[in-house]
Amino acid sequence: MMSTEIEEKNELKGNENNPLTGAELVNPYSEGAAKGEQVERMFDSIAPAYDFMNTAMTFGLHRLWRNRALKMAKRISPDPKEILDIATGTGDLAFRLSEIYPKAKVTGLDLSQGMLDIAEEKLRNQPEEVRNRIRFMQGDSLDMKFADNSFDLITVAYGVRNFEHLRQGLSEMFRVLRPGGALCIIELSVPRNPVLKFGYNLYSRHIIPFVGRMVSGDSRAYTYLPESIAAAPQRDDLSAILSECGFSKNAWRSLTLGAVTYYFAIKPR
Repeated sequence: MMSTEIEEKNELKGNENNPLTGAELVNPYSEGAAKGEQVERMFDSIAPAYDFMNTAMTFGLHRLWRNRALKMAKRISPDPKEILDIATGTGDLAFRLSEIYPKAKVTGLDLSQGMLDIAEEKLRNQPEEVRNRIRFMQGDSLDMKFADNSFDLITVAYGVRNFEHLRQGLSEMFRVLRPGGALCIIELSVPRNPVLKFGYNLYSRHIIPFVGRMVSGDSRAYTYLPESIAAAPQRDDLSAILSECGFSKNAWRSLTLGAVTYYFAIKPR
């Protein structure tokens, strides 16, 4: 549950047409800067430790989650020509997309240049054929510099709860997605079972922040993580927001006792 202090600090940042709710009210740091600026600085800070922490805190399960979601994406979007991976981070999902779709062009977009520097370093070690099909760009997913109807498939892994304005970000995805195109979101979630939820909260709110501080040196980033997960809309709630933004055929599925959920939606033709 979010504190009154957090709500008071953020209540003036929304407006009547775009009120801030849920994870939009949870900032990485306590300062008054906009959430997007804080998220960018946070990921710049933890970029060197990001891949290690992903593997350590999920016990390597993040690869299973990714592959399960992309297996379904392949069924829904079997032959995309242009793919956009939002919040691409260090590029792992973009590289996996290039393997699954060997004829597709993949664009990885992220707010953090520190994360993209690592993605670019990985890209330099790829064969020329892969380097020619993947590009990484710094940019704001709430205001993308792409034309309408540019992509056949959009993916977002562990990124939407970091959006300063969730509906704005989803509406931007809808805009740049071609009619008939698919959206795939992978996001951490809180188990519904009370016993599992207790164990999850113990792990996410105490063990992960402790290890995160030790490894990344950022005392706040891995405390922000469970706070933003708990506050973000999940399952039916996020699916309903996707519908509000124009998407259809929305569906979700939780994995690993509810610790992660992936979502699919289609832009109507």
